[in-house]
Amino acid sequence: MKKIFILTILLILSTLSKAQENKFYTDAYETLDNMLTDRQPYSFKTAVFSIENAYSQGKLDTEELNRKIIFLTKFCNQLVANRKLQYIEKDEATVNKYASIYTVMCQATPVIVGKDTLKYKPFTYDFEDVFGHRELSNLFVSKLLNTQKGNCNSMPYLYKIIAEELGVSANLALAPNHVYIKHNIKSIGWFNTELTSGIFPQDSWLMASGYIHLDAIQNGVFMKALNNKESLALLLIDLANAYERSYPENDGSFALKCAERAIDVHPYLANALILQAEIHKKQFQKLMTEQNTKDVQATLTNPKAKELFDLMNKEYAHIHKIGYRSMPENMYLDWLVSLRKEREKYEDKRLFK
Repeated sequence: MKKIFILTILLILSTLSKAQENKFYTDAYETLDNMLTDRQPYSFKTAVFSIENAYSQGKLDTEELNRKIIFLTKFCNQLVANRKLQYIEKDEATVNKYASIYTVMCQATPVIVGKDTLKYKPFTYDFEDVFGHRELSNLFVSKLLNTQKGNCNSMPYLYKIIAEELGVSANLALAPNHVYIKHNIKSIGWFNTELTSGIFPQDSWLMASGYIHLDAIQNGVFMKALNNKESLALLLIDLANAYERSYPENDGSFALKCAERAIDVHPYLANALILQAEIHKKQFQKLMTEQNTKDVQATLTNPKAKELFDLMNKEYAHIHKIGYRSMPENMYLDWLVSLRKEREKYEDKRLFK
């Protein structure tokens, strides 16, 4: 009897512990959803850190991270106040702020401290674990702020955070396996900012990957300037992926909730559509395991399995139809490096006239 009592207590404690762990993810989802429904003031920074805090199970030092962001924002304001751009359009003040963020993130900059002149080192691209396979937090803004090294996930996220701290907007945009910044200014219209190499590439560089289908551009899968709510939809997929990494044996319901909410906001968000299909595939494979078979046809005799199988095939077909194409990871890295090697070919020269 005593043994049964102890086992019952341990089971209760285990359940409570898991519920507490899941609460971080539930809170992060509510934060994003509240921003999407305007029940909570929009803040990309708050949204990003809510996800990173959930993954760390409440251990994220947001106070220290905020101090670093305040420093970067003040640095940008100093640059704005102490230099003059050769730009005379009505949006000069806004463009000056964009230029200051670019300088802080991408260029070595002399800083006068008392009688000394120090050289501020910019953020650099980290070629180690660029997809977060080894450790998901390698994609995080917190890792970027703590190490000065990041990737095409954390660097544009931080750029957008600093822009909003400065009171201006910054649009995220997507390419295969990639996130970058798009701006619209009066002198030239839309232009791209690529933070991983500190270059302003033409759209031709994006197309040079060979994995951006015309349908994907027309449907807004790739190269679309995401508005703030669409950026939050992208973060919902980050949240779902973090949850999947934390609880690999979960039933898929949380990730599906994130994916479906993201699709409500941005129907052609490939990351969300792929996640939705992958979760349905995972659920189908679980049914195969439960039936102790590797025979797909045998599994399809189960009505629930048949429903999932048909659904995921329909979802994969839709993803292909809207123009999404997957880029192999090794080709992605070659494509990314090509921008530095062929800078003269791909840089947007309108910005330097």
